Amino acid sequence: MQLRIPGPTPCPPEVLQAMSKQMINHRGKEFSELIHDITAKLKQVFQTKADILLLTASGTGGMEAAIVNTLSPGDKVLSTSNGVFGDRFAEIAELYGAKVKRLNFEWGKPTDPNVIRQALKADGKIKAVLSTHNETSTGVTNDIKTISAIAKEFDKLILVDAISSLSCINLPADDWQCDVVITASQKGWMVPPGLSMVSFSKRAWQAYAKAKMPRCYWDFTKAKNFLEKGQTPWTPAVSICYALAASLDSILAEGLGNVFARHARVAQTTRDGIKSLGFSLFPEEKYASNTVTAVKVARNTSVDKLRQILRDEYDVVLAGGQRKLSGKIFRIGHLGWVSQGDIEVVLQALKRALPRASS
Repeated sequence: MQLRIPGPTPCPPEVLQAMSKQMINHRGKEFSELIHDITAKLKQVFQTKADILLLTASGTGGMEAAIVNTLSPGDKVLSTSNGVFGDRFAEIAELYGAKVKRLNFEWGKPTDPNVIRQALKADGKIKAVLSTHNETSTGVTNDIKTISAIAKEFDKLILVDAISSLSCINLPADDWQCDVVITASQKGWMVPPGLSMVSFSKRAWQAYAKAKMPRCYWDFTKAKNFLEKGQTPWTPAVSICYALAASLDSILAEGLGNVFARHARVAQTTRDGIKSLGFSLFPEEKYASNTVTAVKVARNTSVDKLRQILRDEYDVVLAGGQRKLSGKIFRIGHLGWVSQGDIEVVLQALKRALPRASS
């Protein structure tokens, strides 16, 4: 099967094999060695010297953890959103009592750094900026380097959802001065769902010292203190840790630059192929993601029927549109364990299925 959704993504054989290892004592020497090895290698991929904390959670758990460890109820927060997951970041902050100023951008367009600058200039009491590096719902990659620089220009925290980008698209957390960066195992890491990985800078720890949002399971001081002992505060997803260790070895053996270049090539193959079939990209191509391609369909084409034919007859699984994009786009995930050959299979299946999904 060609599972080409933005996550969960296919897992290489060595990753699945690693998961078959027997359980170990999560308070013992073996797990201590495992988590320290994982943490050191994650720092290489995050390109950071900051703390890296491993959470048993999906990416959304990591987003919630980022919020509660840096903010207090009543804090003013600037949310930048151009899709479903930008909205989710804002919603979490609001649920915990933050006063969120939402900057909503047209879906399919990138967030505009100049609008962010104006918003920060207009309200000096904003404490943090929430931003999405790669908006999975629309296939757009935002300019986090510039957004983060603007946040620092006004001395604000920057919390980055990099769930569907990190390990596939370059995001040097330290060079770009990102205070918190969140990702999750089921995306470009080539690992099943179950882990969220978060980098937490010195400035984020300073914010933590003043933060008053309730936290227990997500408390980063607990996580850091236990990590020093080679443990996690709560029972970890041991099998997923085995898998992550294997995938990190694979990523680092390929080399980060090579991983980024491969994703760029595969994404370009996808975009070129889609256009050759008569489709249009949903976003402007210069903002198009290297991990997921969002494709517009003509009015006479049924997205549901197209996806059903692909799934049932060609073993190709694509994602549909979310919320207001439902029935209007489909999405091809090309992150993690993916090659240009995989995409050629998808494009050939699309070519055969398309006439039968159109009226």
